[in-house]
Amino acid sequence: MEANENQAKMRYSDEELAEFKGMILEKLARAREEYALLRGGVDHSESNDTEDTSPTFKVLEEGASSLSKEEQGQLASRQYKFIQNLEAALVRIENKTYGVCRVTGKLIPKERLRLVPHATLSVEAKEMMNK
Repeated sequence: MEANENQAKMRYSDEELAEFKGMILEKLARAREEYALLRGGVDHSESNDTEDTSPTFKVLEEGASSLSKEEQGQLASRQYKFIQNLEAALVRIENKTYGVCRVTGKLIPKERLRLVPHATLSVEAKEMMNK
């Protein structure tokens, strides 16, 4: 039934957009918290111990800690991109273009948007692009 409704509608209703906005704002708050934690781990900004000044006695420990910092840096970078994508989704909600596939112009199903709230492509369009 919902698929047929989506064919007829060109955009989600204001009520539906408000529901998506609430969901995105929650995800955004959590994403920003995680980003702050990841950045803190990379920058040692939240560390008051001697972790970054004490001599390292084992080369393996140093290698493991730098790998950990590198991984944290990559995770922080991915998290930052996720935050930007969520913020862009909020702009699309304000413009009332949220949930519209940028390739096909059809509505992206709610199930997909709940899983990937910043999606700009329907599964159909994504598959077309991957061919």
